[in-house]
Amino acid sequence: MTVQAPWGPEPAVNVVGVTEAPPPQSRTGRKAPWWMWAGGVLIVLPLIFPLVFLFFRVLGASDAALDILFDLRTAELALRSTVLTALVTATAVVVGVAGAWVVSSTEVPGRKAWGVLVPLPLVIPSYVLALSFLAASGPRGTLATVTGWDVPVLDGLPGAWLALTLSTFPFVYLMVLAALRRLDPALEDAARGLGASRWHSFWTITLPQLRPAIGAGALLTALYTLSDFGAVSLMRYAAFTTAIYAQYAGRIDRTPAAVLSVLLILIALVIIWAEQRTRGRAAYHTSRPARRRSRQRLSTGERIAALGFLTSVVTLGVVIPVVVLATWAWRGARVGETVTIDWGAVGGSLIGSSLAAVLAMAAAIPIVVLTVRYRGRAAGWLERTVFVTFSLPHITVALAVVFFAVRYLGPLYQSLTLLVVVYASIFLAQATGATRASMLQVNPSVEEASRSLGKGPLQTLRSVTVPLIRPGLLAGGALVFLTTMKELPATLLLRPTGFDTLAVRIWSAANELFYARAAASALVLLGLSAIPLYFLVLSTKESPG
Repeated sequence: MTVQAPWGPEPAVNVVGVTEAPPPQSRTGRKAPWWMWAGGVLIVLPLIFPLVFLFFRVLGASDAALDILFDLRTAELALRSTVLTALVTATAVVVGVAGAWVVSSTEVPGRKAWGVLVPLPLVIPSYVLALSFLAASGPRGTLATVTGWDVPVLDGLPGAWLALTLSTFPFVYLMVLAALRRLDPALEDAARGLGASRWHSFWTITLPQLRPAIGAGALLTALYTLSDFGAVSLMRYAAFTTAIYAQYAGRIDRTPAAVLSVLLILIALVIIWAEQRTRGRAAYHTSRPARRRSRQRLSTGERIAALGFLTSVVTLGVVIPVVVLATWAWRGARVGETVTIDWGAVGGSLIGSSLAAVLAMAAAIPIVVLTVRYRGRAAGWLERTVFVTFSLPHITVALAVVFFAVRYLGPLYQSLTLLVVVYASIFLAQATGATRASMLQVNPSVEEASRSLGKGPLQTLRSVTVPLIRPGLLAGGALVFLTTMKELPATLLLRPTGFDTLAVRIWSAANELFYARAAASALVLLGLSAIPLYFLVLSTKESPG
């Protein structure tokens, strides 16, 4: 029996001491089927247009617009955006990994309830979280009113850091949770049997095996932070997205905004390159029969620490926003403001998000298979295109699509079809990252066995590969659904006439200072989004191993 080292490309050692090369992650001796490459290229075509459009606008820019590249203010924006991205990503990784491990691997009291509550901040728009913290802090905020304490205003870098960390750590949490469910506990049990402590075995055995899931979640977190506009604008933290929006809104010539967007793309490419450089070529699968993971018992002190950690996360990410929203709705009802549920917006959110999630899940399969099983430069660029699109400010992508659709797509402009395709294109990186982490845990020999039994590539993909990567695929689909539910800029610019979503209702009501109506829509959005989280966290069966 071969024991594959999970922490690097070192050779595996069998029981008789013969050194063997690790099983390959890619089929270097076989070319990918033509239909898979055709599918991958067709998938990235809608993603390429915004990038091409932006670069052509920059190439045709005037000297005054190009001077922005060498302006001191641009360098300051780049530094501020980089600092915020690094802080949010590091914090989100710590919170996401810790939360997933406590919920899935320990006997913490209320484990099932925590499993749903911890990632719930994902469904709250970042601008709603920012508004909640601004309303709760300060000398006249909710916390000062209730406790009588002198609470400082939470804005600037600390406010943006907190709001975006709470918005993004569920990316890491959900991907690590899916990876932990498929993790073979044999190596960790062997380390414990040889005298290693629980924490030593976690740091040296479990954590290295989670590297693909952590990397995918961290990448999504970093790119989301780069592209966020709502939280940084409300917190008055100057970043690239606020500057881009100011250029779009305040100028007839929007070329300077295109120049800043291209700089944002370059920063995103550096982040993507860094993540890919840290992947290595380790094998994260095993050829042993899978076994169910046993949950670890916690001492009294560890139980208190775990409950304190989970309570803090849920309080900051769920309780405070819900209390603030409920307070707004109650105050509005008291003064006679109409507080009702817009069922048309509820239906629009569910339809658009569901279709986008299904489309993104289907599109992620060929991208992931090509990048994991058929490694190469072409496959790498397909993946980079997916993640670069995710990093773009959504208003930039939407405006580029409007420009193209008005001139060349005719009837598709302002149609539900075009809106769903844009949704899936923007958030495809979420489905791709989660599915890739799951794909790396699938032993290629299982697929080879299917091929040797006479099944073709398509049959093997449908009957073997897809069922094995289902945890990551469902996690990615859930991420796309949840983030589409709160998507705003693309919806405002591309929605069909009469089509409404809860995110649009929240924004419209808040923009008109009807905070009670905005709060009611936000609470409905929170309740609806908790349903897929429930099925993702609790109803997805763990693998036996």
